Amino acid sequence: MFKNISIIGDGAMGTVLGMLLCEKKVPVRIWGYDAAQLKQIETAGENKKFLPGYKLPKELSFVVKDELIMTDADLIVSAVPCQFMREVWKRLKNHVPVGIPIVSVAKGIENGTLLRPTQILTDVLGRDLKCVVLSGPTISDELARKLPATAGVACVDQPLAQQVQYTFSVSWLRVYTNTDLVGVELAGAMKNVIAIAAGIVDGVGAGDNAKAALLSRGLAEITRLGVAMGARPATFAGLTGLGDLVTTCISPKGRNRSFGERIGKGQSAKQALAATESVVEGVATCQSVIALAKKYRVEMPITQAVYEVLFEAKTVRTAIADLMARQLKAE
Repeated sequence: MFKNISIIGDGAMGTVLGMLLCEKKVPVRIWGYDAAQLKQIETAGENKKFLPGYKLPKELSFVVKDELIMTDADLIVSAVPCQFMREVWKRLKNHVPVGIPIVSVAKGIENGTLLRPTQILTDVLGRDLKCVVLSGPTISDELARKLPATAGVACVDQPLAQQVQYTFSVSWLRVYTNTDLVGVELAGAMKNVIAIAAGIVDGVGAGDNAKAALLSRGLAEITRLGVAMGARPATFAGLTGLGDLVTTCISPKGRNRSFGERIGKGQSAKQALAATESVVEGVATCQSVIALAKKYRVEMPITQAVYEVLFEAKTVRTAIADLMARQLKAE
């Protein structure tokens, strides 16, 4: 188990993982891009913007200076939203110790490059980087309340995956290992797009039958693209695939689902984005997934419909009607 951990990112997931590690008496420090915001969190003893209502343990420390955050760390956690990772890690690049493993908890695909989070890290920091992914159905608010949850740790290096597994396992979070890093990252990214669609279904009041169909067919198209990109089919039926998809599509705390619900109730994408404090990862990811679907020639009708609603001003009613009118075929 790692003994000294630095968390890059002061959002909900970075904060709650810091709280979890403090429970295990692991020295942990958090760094944030905005020094003033980080100081506010430290002074208040609470992350009022991203994880309100939970007092932070006194053992949790905060580091403002870039050059000090990773001093003596033996593990780094990257908890920066995908679209901001490149900028943050370019800033911190010269302070990253050589050979130190980095655990990514970001879920997304970078616009333009179409890189997954661990690929962004490798691109910025170097080809010999030791990357691990921590993913799964882990709503931050529920972890903060110590409700039972599970997650997956993905890494091609099995001993390293097991070290990370033991580091983050507590009585309320059971962590499994997985060697399919590609599948785990793709599943975590693409489920946010389907969650937007699930929210739209909720917003228009389309019913439970429609939502069940959406999750089932959404998982099918996620799996198709994942397999085309080298992932294992079983990953998408497991904890970091189906498990994460279900949680994101049904939880009232899910940012992507809530964003979609606002659209379903009549707001524009711009209005729905303005109504949330946090990053809605599925919006940017939707653009990247459409580009990947074209590159790998994979049919993704639900993702395409979400894209048309978000970026081409297609109405929700028309998008649903077009999906229902598609040519009949075998499942």
